[in-house]
Amino acid sequence: MQDNQSPKATSLPNQADGGAVFVYCELEGTKVAEVSQELLTKGRKLANTLGVQLEAVAAGCGIVGKVESQILPYGVDRLHIFDAEGLSPYTSKPHTAVLVNLFRQERPQICLMGADVVGRDLGPRVSSALHSGLTADCTALEIGPHEDKKTGRSYENLLYQIRPAFGGNIVATIVNPENRPQMATVRSGVMKAEVLDPNYKGEVIIEDVAKFVPETEYVTKVLDRHVQAAKNNLKGASIIVSGGYGVGSREGFDLLYELAKVLHAEVGASRAAVDAGFADHDLQIGQTGVTVRPKVYIACGISGAIQHVAGMKESGIIISINTDENAPINQIADYVINGAVEEVVPKMIKYYKQNSK
Repeated sequence: MQDNQSPKATSLPNQADGGAVFVYCELEGTKVAEVSQELLTKGRKLANTLGVQLEAVAAGCGIVGKVESQILPYGVDRLHIFDAEGLSPYTSKPHTAVLVNLFRQERPQICLMGADVVGRDLGPRVSSALHSGLTADCTALEIGPHEDKKTGRSYENLLYQIRPAFGGNIVATIVNPENRPQMATVRSGVMKAEVLDPNYKGEVIIEDVAKFVPETEYVTKVLDRHVQAAKNNLKGASIIVSGGYGVGSREGFDLLYELAKVLHAEVGASRAAVDAGFADHDLQIGQTGVTVRPKVYIACGISGAIQHVAGMKESGIIISINTDENAPINQIADYVINGAVEEVVPKMIKYYKQNSK
């Protein structure tokens, strides 16, 4: 077996200049995941700052001619397509081999992927094989300099990988001065997907999969697969009524559901409410839940911990209902209603019904 086919642990040399920005595009059949398009948008901005190319990787089966229009318009200069039967649906070993061996060949300086089921599995495997390091669940990505106080060395154009740390009590900026690629995962909804040019002319490279993925990597075959649809549409909702620990009980959330019904909204929850058993985990909004961008976000009994704010701060209008006038969420709210949820929400329901007739 040739060495360039085996994903053994070897690190890429430091390439502070010249290496491209890569985005791994996750696929469900022939459809590119939203988080990948969000990262392509951010990747384009990072590549512009660095003065390098934006490149993307898509691996699946029967995808040639079907994924290009979903990827190139985001400003992708080169798209590497790996099309083979064993690459769909996703399994760990062949996709790891694709990225590890491609990165040994192309030597990127940055790699971005989604912080979802696939990214959480694939990212650490690729990072471990290349000794590159990986920052998970980033809420922001920027380019900037860094000075190592111990060695006195200065670095330019490093990727600032920004995420809450220590239980959300601080926001940490993590850098990787020496090893490449600098790898980061980002949750869906944190970045905003924006098409750069519908007719963007990027180069499409149909890679020879066999040169990157040895037959020995296809050790797992998926015989049957079921994908369960989400029970809610928090990511796509224009109005969200969200409850926190201050709602007081699971029964208290019934009021939020009633308000959501008259507003044609979705119901969300903070981690504190979920941990207390007031709401199901799939409703959790924040750093360890879903990131949302509704036009209107009604926060009911939510204190505004940094983990929660990270998941909803991009909302158009934020309305806070809270008995604590000094609650942190009031600092970012457009409107603050100082009062108990069980008193305020019924009045909102009543007056909305009266005015919507």
